Amino acid sequence: MRELGAGADVLTRRFTGADERNAVFKTLETEIVREGRRRLEELRTGRRQPQLLQLEQDLATALVGTGFVRVATPAIVTADALAKMGIAAGHALLDQVFWLDDGRCLRPMLAPNLYTLLRRLGRIWSRPFGIFEIGSCFRRDSKGSQHLSEFTMCNLVELGLPLGERRRRLEELAALVMAAGALPAYALVTETSEVYGDELDVIVDGIEVCSTAIGPHALDDAWGITEPWVGLGFGLERMLVAREGLPSIERVARSLAYVDGVRLNI
Repeated sequence: MRELGAGADVLTRRFTGADERNAVFKTLETEIVREGRRRLEELRTGRRQPQLLQLEQDLATALVGTGFVRVATPAIVTADALAKMGIAAGHALLDQVFWLDDGRCLRPMLAPNLYTLLRRLGRIWSRPFGIFEIGSCFRRDSKGSQHLSEFTMCNLVELGLPLGERRRRLEELAALVMAAGALPAYALVTETSEVYGDELDVIVDGIEVCSTAIGPHALDDAWGITEPWVGLGFGLERMLVAREGLPSIERVARSLAYVDGVRLNI
């Protein structure tokens, strides 16, 4: 029943006996299957793309519309790039990395590639300028219903801001992305990151949907970055879980078992 999409309360309901339980579950299963088929038909004849891809499109449109440039970088990064992010021997995140060969791995974050592009584009473009990427990241993570081994991030960074404008700009960009994702109600909470230290997180109903960072930062020297910047990283699947009130993140993940949140064993 949970796999089909029933709410968490289905496992805690009490019944007078097996007959009552089975009758209730049968009715609920019929309703869920009917709704699932309706959603899949709507996908086929109307929207034509799952919510995850629609959200990606909406965020990209909003960011391009405000002057950001979209980039696309490789999904394979080097151990040296992770070391520049402070992820080296002894770091907790190192054990979660999907290693390939010759010191290469599937990227656990978008930041290393964006750092590289900031430095290189910074030699060409006037200030301030912003870039963003939306793409898959990979981590061996099994901490619960809000974590995936492959997940979709939207990372944006703006370089060359006045020092006094960084916090205001960070909040402005958070509001822009959350509005584009139809999540206008959220809180900014100070948390500690494994990579950036103290930072602001964007929280919706207890779910962290975004972490942020402000530079100059201790990591900048390794990348040749010397100017003030702000950066935000949004987890798209988490945004959908928070927006749709879903019981688990797998329903909106890249999957062969679900399409647009509908379990395909209906």
